[in-house]
Amino acid sequence: MDYDSVADELYALRPEEFTAARASAMASARTAGDRELAARIGALRKPSLAAWVSNLLVRSSPGEVEPLLRLGEGLRQAHQDLDGAQLRELSRRQHALIRALSLQARQLAKEAGHPIGEGVQREVENTLHAVLADPEAARAWAGGRLTKPLDAAVGFPAVAEGARPRRPAPAPAPSRPGKASEQQRRRLDRARKEAEAAERELRGLRDEAAAADRAAGEAKRQVDALQRQVEELTGELERIRSEHQQARFAERTARERARTAGRRVREAGRKAATAADRLERLTSSDA
Repeated sequence: MDYDSVADELYALRPEEFTAARASAMASARTAGDRELAARIGALRKPSLAAWVSNLLVRSSPGEVEPLLRLGEGLRQAHQDLDGAQLRELSRRQHALIRALSLQARQLAKEAGHPIGEGVQREVENTLHAVLADPEAARAWAGGRLTKPLDAAVGFPAVAEGARPRRPAPAPAPSRPGKASEQQRRRLDRARKEAEAAERELRGLRDEAAAADRAAGEAKRQVDALQRQVEELTGELERIRSEHQQARFAERTARERARTAGRRVREAGRKAATAADRLERLTSSDA
């Protein structure tokens, strides 16, 4: 046993399974003589429902973790360099992405047997806002071991719709280019490219997930249709079996009646033969 493996297994479980599994892991560690490990396992806290859903998103969609982290890096850099109009555009893209991921998390929770309401979904969205805004929050979320939703209070500064674009710094003289401005431009370009690449990758992954959901839905409809056919055929089979049993019973009854009638015929034949013999003897005696 090792701590990381146990922790990963525990936080991959459904919330109602966590406590019993933790107790079992602690007992196994004590049996193995590792009291320190048992104590560390005992310190692991059961996740809230919102934290469990956030962990479920990480574990069920690992391909979306790295792109989201890269997008967060790009957004944090962009918030240092971009003007108001560009910040508003990035903010709109950010909110659309978080909404899509939170809906995906809600669907995953439903499929795992824990439908969630709007309140829990908002906590998941707040966690994703914190992931994009704070590197520490991003690392905690990517580990898949959250015990409570992350606080979105630490986020990007709001950009009002009426904010006036920042005036660019005066361009340096062509003969003496400003090194700081050039570095800033390069950082801005790099941040923008990383944000756009991450968004494209996430969009592609969402499309793949949507296609997989549609395929799963179609497969379920086929399974349901086949199940109905099975139920219909099962009912028909039961009816035929019942009719077959009734026919066999009728056959046995008819055979029994035929045997009884045969015995009666043979008995009547013996009686008739006996009567004929007596008649013949009497006739012979009179002659």
